[in-house]
Amino acid sequence: MAQATHSLEVRRRLKATPERVYQAWTQAETLTRWFAPNEQVTTVVTALDLRVGGGYRIEMHLPDGSVPTVIGTYEELSPPHRLAFTWRWEASADMPDTLVTIDLVADGDETDLVLRHTRFDTEESRDRHQQGWDGCCNRLPGALR
Repeated sequence: MAQATHSLEVRRRLKATPERVYQAWTQAETLTRWFAPNEQVTTVVTALDLRVGGGYRIEMHLPDGSVPTVIGTYEELSPPHRLAFTWRWEASADMPDTLVTIDLVADGDETDLVLRHTRFDTEESRDRHQQGWDGCCNRLPGALR
């Protein structure tokens, strides 16, 4: 297996407080409204144990009937400015646990979001996740209204 050295970063300026953005990442009912790469994907949160060491499980129901499912464990919860969690596709036993870190910085009545996803073992995996995160983050403002 290749060494897990690839990473990506996504930045967005959001018209919401860090508290509201943090809530969008940590409440199942809000996650289901935006946490998918596009409008054709339906998100179902089946587990969300919001504590350090707690796990999550999120299904993404695709139009073709497949249901890729992401799982992970919360490593840091520092509301409303930072959260970090491991990330792995449940059906991909060969995918290493990667790490997602979300930083939220207030700027007036807006928030700068910086998402870093690290520990990818291939550029291809990183690039696929870059597309997914771009789609999710483009949908996030709609859930903050």
